[in-house]
Amino acid sequence: MKTLENKVALITGAGSGIGKAIAILYAAEGAKVAVTDLDEKGGHETLAAIQANGGDAIFLKADTAVQAQHQQLVEETVRHFGGLHIAVNNAGIGGPLNTVSEYPVDGWDKVISVNLSGVFYGLHYQIPAMIASGGGSIVNMASILGKVGTKGSPAYVAAKHGVIGLTEAAALEYADQGIRINAIGPGYILTPLLKVLDENTMKLLTGLHPMGRLGRPEEVAELSLWLNSDKASFVTGSYYNIDGGYLAQ
Repeated sequence: MKTLENKVALITGAGSGIGKAIAILYAAEGAKVAVTDLDEKGGHETLAAIQANGGDAIFLKADTAVQAQHQQLVEETVRHFGGLHIAVNNAGIGGPLNTVSEYPVDGWDKVISVNLSGVFYGLHYQIPAMIASGGGSIVNMASILGKVGTKGSPAYVAAKHGVIGLTEAAALEYADQGIRINAIGPGYILTPLLKVLDENTMKLLTGLHPMGRLGRPEEVAELSLWLNSDKASFVTGSYYNIDGGYLAQ
């Protein structure tokens, strides 16, 4: 039996990078997957990759910064597949780079709305649907910058710290109702967002990791699979970094 056999999973930001790798892996492990993203092209590419391997999935376009769209995502997923057991709140943006005193206020608002409020909106609608489905598990995508700071990215750092705190609070609230909620903190991962950087910047980022390389989306997907599987049945309210040793320094 596959790890996620007979489970229904909803994954935000699944049109590329980590979210895409998670959606493809979950489908390969037997889950019925709702692929969601604001990027229709990327979302449909993920959907096609799943279906090409015999997986069962749908694509739902959504902006995770908009509360009402989370409600629609959950309702459509439940309507199509008959329930909801797993979610990965993965959608996120980097935002502007600047110091606090020079940081654009509209940039702050956008990063917080996507990276933190978007996770709260997801939990707000996913949890009741999971309770109605008999229980479930949620992974929220934080970051190594949810545990430490860095210069020039105050909104991102604040949002990812908030994701970890929100994860812990929600995990405590629903631990006795069959809902597990955990967070993952990736280091720098080889996604399309990084591939636009110049060679010197890539070398600098690589050097921040004691293992001497960047992570792969598939590696983060494997950690999320374990957390959202029955193998992690006693794990909730936890934060797992996957960072090549970054936070051990």
